[in-house]
Amino acid sequence: MEAKSDWKRVVEFHGHACPGLAIGYRVAKAALRELSGRRAEDEELVAIVENDACGVDAIQVLTGCTIGKGNLIYRDYGKHVFTFGCRRTGKALRISVKGSVWQRRDPEEEAEYRRLRAKVFGGEATEEEKARFYSFQQRKTEEILSLPEEELFNMQWVDMELPPRARIFNSVTCAFCGEPVAEVRARIREGKPACIPCSLEYSRGW
Repeated sequence: MEAKSDWKRVVEFHGHACPGLAIGYRVAKAALRELSGRRAEDEELVAIVENDACGVDAIQVLTGCTIGKGNLIYRDYGKHVFTFGCRRTGKALRISVKGSVWQRRDPEEEAEYRRLRAKVFGGEATEEEKARFYSFQQRKTEEILSLPEEELFNMQWVDMELPPRARIFNSVTCAFCGEPVAEVRARIREGKPACIPCSLEYSRGW
């Protein structure tokens, strides 16, 4: 398995190995190779992810694109699509995972996997069924880690307007809960600064 130390770091961060994490690992490796060759220390790279699934953890660990640094942008589209931009070169790469990646080649095995998945996540699986399900997961994870990239996803260079670098804002104190809030996120309630949760405390008396 290529770069075992990187895979180990990703698994330790996420908590377990799974197919979704393996996809993020392969996507991150491809993006780094094509765009910069190394992890972003600051905001040299920007990642736009279109899902909040397991693979995003691998992208954070390997590429250095994180919520905290402001260079990971989450779009809630429910798609396994990842776009990476490099500030140094201005290049951007879009990677979309092929739907066939998630399917098992044997239809009977696919049907069994779906049945077991429903029971495991529904809390109804026996220990034997759980073991069988996680063996499926392990095999799929190993498959994703070893398949050629062209069988996993499509990659294309795209035009991308990189977002401005993250900004740090002053804080104001919410007049209702007393907690500090970034002034750019503050609202006005009864003529006083309010955080978003406090500003939503509005009632028409019903």
